Amino acid sequence: MNFLFLMDPLSTVKIEKDTSFIFMTGADRRGHKLWYLPNDGLHLGTRGLSFDATPVVPRMDAARPFECGDPTRLGQDEIDAVFVRTDPPFDARYLMNTWLLDHLPPSVLVLNSPVGLRTVNEKVWALRFHDLVPESLVTSDISRFKEFLATHDKVVVKPTDGFGGQGVFIVERGDTNDGVIFETLSDHGRRAVIVQVYIPQSAVGDKRILLLDGEPLGAVLRVHGDADHRNNFFAGGKPVATEITERDREIIRTLKPELCRLGLMFVGIDVIGDCLIEVNVTSPTCLQEMNQLSGQHLEERVISYVETQVNRLQREPNVA
Repeated sequence: MNFLFLMDPLSTVKIEKDTSFIFMTGADRRGHKLWYLPNDGLHLGTRGLSFDATPVVPRMDAARPFECGDPTRLGQDEIDAVFVRTDPPFDARYLMNTWLLDHLPPSVLVLNSPVGLRTVNEKVWALRFHDLVPESLVTSDISRFKEFLATHDKVVVKPTDGFGGQGVFIVERGDTNDGVIFETLSDHGRRAVIVQVYIPQSAVGDKRILLLDGEPLGAVLRVHGDADHRNNFFAGGKPVATEITERDREIIRTLKPELCRLGLMFVGIDVIGDCLIEVNVTSPTCLQEMNQLSGQHLEERVISYVETQVNRLQREPNVA
């Protein structure tokens, strides 16, 4: 099969951490042809989509992680699946790429679905599940923020489109920096931010659970270092083995119908204590850390799932 990987430049890939890279190595082991598709490589004409892509073979060599062939123009009928793996933020370019991918024939699998990517803001969407999330507020109004802080004493404030722990602050009532933090994140009230009650269990770590077709694939606890409160690996957090609890499974069971309806096949949810914090759909990570802690090759299950879905769509293309 021909697999297209729409992703950030190959030069940004860290082979020991990157989930896209381990997907590519798993697909290569199973004999699939892999293509790197840059953000500007999608083109829509009256006869459908075409792609300016580069054939690649992944190698476990940090100095030269990819063998690259000559750039090639592919038609939409020449590909079997597209892995959308560009990192957030979900900006105008990301949005345009989802609109373009909407034009693919139903026989081509897109993981994750463009409709799902447009629907789910990774910070805000979870708030529809009131019984799963901590007390939260999305606002661009500083007076509403201060009222929320006065009620709950200690909160976490973060941008609605951030990733990797960027722009995440813990603020306590009486903190003289509360106003400047809100003004900075909200661009003086021009952007909404999300505010959530601080959960004490975050001092222990936050749990990333990867879901495949709405079912748990694996989990890892991300634990912050001594010099930073953020647990994200991009912010210096460390991976620790963990278990999926009954509360985690309750959260997953609640989310599954909506995730499947939206075509969100590979998703990362973040859980602190008993609370769902985020639903990550753009380019969920942490698969390599789970592999290292469990001794498994979880990418094999993902690629096998993609193969099954592609075969199903090509037999019955109108089921998509």
